[in-house]
Amino acid sequence: MSFQAYLDNIQAKTGKSPSDFKEMAEAKGFTENGKIKSDVKATQITNWLKEEFELGHGHAMAIYALLKGKES
Repeated sequence: MSFQAYLDNIQAKTGKSPSDFKEMAEAKGFTENGKIKSDVKATQITNWLKEEFELGHGHAMAIYALLKGKES
């Protein structure tokens, strides 16, 4: 599955766009100025996504990659 397909599936499941996830990550304190803070671990972000949005590990990692700067 392509990265874009992951993002499309996540949006279909959650109703949230990639930019929505970027805004929520900033509001949660995971990112600052669009970059993941140095003290934030991938598991913190993936656990949040799994708990709040019921995403699987692969889909949560796709959002993590998005937050790290991966382009669709």
